Amino acid sequence: MEFETIVWRFGKLDGVVCVKIIETQRLVLRQMKVEDAEFIFELVNEAAFIRNIGDKGVRTLEDARAYILNGPVASYEKFGFGLYLVEWKEMATPIGICGLLKRDSLEDVDIGFAFLEKFWGKGFAYESAAAVIEYGRSTLGLKRIVAITSPDNEGSIRVLGKIGLRFEKMIRMPGSDEDTRLFVPSA
Repeated sequence: MEFETIVWRFGKLDGVVCVKIIETQRLVLRQMKVEDAEFIFELVNEAAFIRNIGDKGVRTLEDARAYILNGPVASYEKFGFGLYLVEWKEMATPIGICGLLKRDSLEDVDIGFAFLEKFWGKGFAYESAAAVIEYGRSTLGLKRIVAITSPDNEGSIRVLGKIGLRFEKMIRMPGSDEDTRLFVPSA
């Protein structure tokens, strides 16, 4: 898979400074900004997102702005990476999120992704996740990137296998009543 890592600080999108991180053949991954609140509100309230990832408690656009600022934006500032907005170049519209997270409950950085259901089955999760894994290794120098997923999230499990991760064990994340699958690098 070919992609280009592009980091620029002075680009403007809709008059707002943003940082584009990765560009693939079909996608642009960029840092999120509070102006993405409508998209995030839609994504995190889809039934599949709530079922597979969890209810983030985002009930209003103001909640979505807070989610962006306290999650991805805080992560960019603290770690230099986070979840990125994924835009489909052909439609010039956001379709999902994909990026790297550093959770207190995991020793390693993990990859996460979620897409609006209407964009499932088109290879966007694989394309963005493969590019993020490469970016994490080559640009950020991360030696090991893992992933977690709900036990029955078959679509994400397939994507994780395609990007070189394999199931290792079930773990229990803090604050959860259910076990989660932990995926680690195959090699």
